[in-house]
Amino acid sequence: MPRTVIKAREVMREKHLELDGLATVKEALDAMKAAQAELVIVKKRHEHDAFGIVLLSDIVKKVLAKDRAPDRVNVYEIMSKPVVGLDPDMDVRYCARLFDRFGLANVPVIEGGRVLGIVSYEELVLRGLCELID
Repeated sequence: MPRTVIKAREVMREKHLELDGLATVKEALDAMKAAQAELVIVKKRHEHDAFGIVLLSDIVKKVLAKDRAPDRVNVYEIMSKPVVGLDPDMDVRYCARLFDRFGLANVPVIEGGRVLGIVSYEELVLRGLCELID
């Protein structure tokens, strides 16, 4: 029996938030609230740059816990960069292994220098695993 392959592009959440690294954390929080997003992809500044990522946990650890003013901290100061990305045609089983091996919870799907969407545990389990067992 042929093995079912479910690709990252089939489970990814296409709607995501991208901001410039010069945005303040306050601006990022406002945009995150409006978009009901848990993370921000930080745009590349030029073609040879890499994407960055800011998670809510980054804001808690690097702004709130350190008593820094969100309107005086830029996103680039607290982002993780470069971000680990997924190929859109990667099998979700390998996505899950990547998450486990590197301790990731959210990974952008990147193709041709563009972020197509985000894969998180929610997408891996509710769209990927559920699809495999049906």
